[in-house]
Amino acid sequence: MGTRLPGPSRRVVPSWTEPLVASASRLVGGPLGRHALVGRAAFWTPLRVVLLLAVVTLALGWFAKAPCLQQYRTEDGTLALDWQNNRQYVAMCYSDTVPLYSIERLDDPTAIPYRDSWQDGDGAVRYMEYPVLTGFFQWGAARLTDVWQSLPLPSALSVVVYFDIVASALAACWLVVVWTVVRMRSAGDAFTAAGRSRPWDAALVAISPLVAVHAFTNFDALAVALACAGMLALTRRRPVLAGILLGLGGAAKLYPLLLLLPIVLVAVRRRDVGVAVRTVAAAAVAWLAVNVPVLLAWAPGWWEFIRLNRTRPADPDSLYYALSYFTGWSGFDGPLGPDQAPNTLNAVSASLLVAACAGLVVLAAKAPRPPRVASLAFLIVAAFLLVNKVWSPQYSLWLVPLAVLALPRWRLLLAWMAIDALVWVPRMFYYVGPGQKGLPPDWFLGAVLLRDATVVLVAVLVVRSVLRPQTDPLRAPDPEADGEAADAVLDADPDWPLRRPSHRAARPVPVGQSPQNGRR
Repeated sequence: MGTRLPGPSRRVVPSWTEPLVASASRLVGGPLGRHALVGRAAFWTPLRVVLLLAVVTLALGWFAKAPCLQQYRTEDGTLALDWQNNRQYVAMCYSDTVPLYSIERLDDPTAIPYRDSWQDGDGAVRYMEYPVLTGFFQWGAARLTDVWQSLPLPSALSVVVYFDIVASALAACWLVVVWTVVRMRSAGDAFTAAGRSRPWDAALVAISPLVAVHAFTNFDALAVALACAGMLALTRRRPVLAGILLGLGGAAKLYPLLLLLPIVLVAVRRRDVGVAVRTVAAAAVAWLAVNVPVLLAWAPGWWEFIRLNRTRPADPDSLYYALSYFTGWSGFDGPLGPDQAPNTLNAVSASLLVAACAGLVVLAAKAPRPPRVASLAFLIVAAFLLVNKVWSPQYSLWLVPLAVLALPRWRLLLAWMAIDALVWVPRMFYYVGPGQKGLPPDWFLGAVLLRDATVVLVAVLVVRSVLRPQTDPLRAPDPEADGEAADAVLDADPDWPLRRPSHRAARPVPVGQSPQNGRR
């Protein structure tokens, strides 16, 4: 049950409902007073406080990557990036942004992603390996780097300037994520009467350890921002805009397209299929608008992302690799040659994802009340990560806002996020290797299995909240509410647009006429 403040604000107070927050609040004087006035602050609103927390966390994330931006002079006096002696792993500051700047020819102003190729160390022809929107995001940051370097401004190695520009953009993206979560959990039409305003839940997104560790590891914050903005647009009764944003998110990273399935399932349960049709259609148009021009102009470059994902073996961060390591199993496909696709593994992973989607359909159909979009969205993305052959560390950022929207239980989510973030430590020392005072694979793969177990635990509790809505923190009825009000809370979904009420007023009945017959 959520404890709510009386009066106009009717806001859930975390220091009353969350033991962890209540304990932490003692540092600033203890939980909120029972007679405190809420919602009257002129400046320090929940949104501004949470955004400030996010800025602090993002700053810590930048400082965590800063050791990998150190420079030194070589023997011939040339300025170079100091990645000597495995600094990127020992200091745990590795970011894909730095090596990709040169590997993908972003440092060449004449090179265009998807159009121009290069040869790797084995002589194979390569192209930009990311989806189109992310690829051009990198290219745009590289061109801004060229502009910066051409101006009389404080400077450094181009790759360092490039990283800082990318980090600034990704930080802005994560602030958008935090903002959308605050807006989705502020009092709106769905829950104003029920009093389920929970803006402080967004603090979990702002202070997440995963953000401090992985906000700048790769470029995923861009896709997360688009996905969350799409969900917010849906709650604001703008399905076309929601579809456009989800389609653009899919053009940056494919996972936002997975959110279309929960939208369709909730629409079917709520008999509001028109919203889903408009959302899906707009997403398809947006995705095609970004991808088709590149596909038609530079087909080999456009296919590179798909080719690489098809030919990648099971990465060490996957369940398949951990199972193979700990059991001695040779895998579904056995030893593979260079660029040989693990076809059986691909088929198994795809089949498991289809099974997960089927399970989601059954869950949505069997739920006693129409499920919430956020709950199904978390489940499908978590299932995708668990059955996929790759779980790159930054992929966990996808789950952060979805988990907070689906199951805002502070201790549980902070425990999962801390475990997931700490996987980074054995991962880095696994790359160093035991021969150079690193760690054997057992530590890293054990941490991967622990992370997967915590994600499964959160998913099980989300499933429980779908099947038993009264256990959902956003749907638990007020004990003082009557039966009709309790049913309204159980049916409400802050992530689904309410149907607009009809504005057609009833025609007044003239004096002396019967409402039924119109005339005497």
